[in-house]
Amino acid sequence: MTVQRIYDTVAEDFSRVNDLIKNRLSSDVPLVEKIAQYIVESGGKRLRPLLVLLSTRALAYQGNDNLKLAAVIEFLHTATLLHDDVVDTSDLRRGKATANARWGNAPSVLVGDFLYSRAFQMMVELGSMRIMEVLSNATCVIAEGEVLQLMNVKNPDVSEQKYMEVIHNKTAMLFEAASHTGALLCGAAPVQEQALQAYGKHLGLAFQLVDDVLDYRGDAVTMGKNVGDDLAEGKPTLPLIYAMANGGDEARTLIRKAIRQGGLDELPDILKVVESSGALDYTLQKAREQADLALKCLDSLPDTPHKEALALLTEVAISRSN
Repeated sequence: MTVQRIYDTVAEDFSRVNDLIKNRLSSDVPLVEKIAQYIVESGGKRLRPLLVLLSTRALAYQGNDNLKLAAVIEFLHTATLLHDDVVDTSDLRRGKATANARWGNAPSVLVGDFLYSRAFQMMVELGSMRIMEVLSNATCVIAEGEVLQLMNVKNPDVSEQKYMEVIHNKTAMLFEAASHTGALLCGAAPVQEQALQAYGKHLGLAFQLVDDVLDYRGDAVTMGKNVGDDLAEGKPTLPLIYAMANGGDEARTLIRKAIRQGGLDELPDILKVVESSGALDYTLQKAREQADLALKCLDSLPDTPHKEALALLTEVAISRSN
């Protein structure tokens, strides 16, 4: 299996990162530890820490600080998930009840804050101002992306350009930071640093574009969330933006109304429209373009099993839609 081949290239590192994550989740406040462990251990693929490990090993890194950096990235990601689910009032993630559904909004937000703080503690331990600069900038950009998405909720006039800005800030930024800081940890040459930074960005964009297709073409068992969640929240994602522009007047009116109102009353009709208008195929084409850009970024890296795994990762990101 392609996915397993990717993880196998850094299997020992990955296991040690998991142990480190569990160790650094410890807290004197039992509820903090309980919620943090619940969300961290809830079945995610840990793609972002995987990016750190693959990037560093692709550049022949020999130390152990990449394990700590990978854990930092996972804590930052987990903190955003806790906050996201509160903002979106989500009750299902990765096929399990969200933390806010189980314990309430206030504990979820506060434990998210704890994870951010723990991540920055560990970041300081790495002793690199450049890594701190990249990661502190990334957290600001991610927060701005969240606010921008919130401003766009129930707004059917969001452009494709504005949508791309949102998914770059909200999703691709942490992918980009993971591979970029991996290069920085290795003291990579500027050309390789820039290549890995761009690789993470394009991979993250491809990943989110496919996610937005799966919101209309996937199923709850596969995705770990409900079909139509984005529509229910009134989020104008690319499939809807394209269908409004290319699906005819009736489709435009239907989708604009659904985005403004939120909810799933029109979901069956909208599923037909996004398929018939070519919106899902168009979104997948855009994802393929981003994956191809990510692949090109790997040209400057030495040929190793880890470089091959990074290339395979772009295919995995796209193949989730099949």
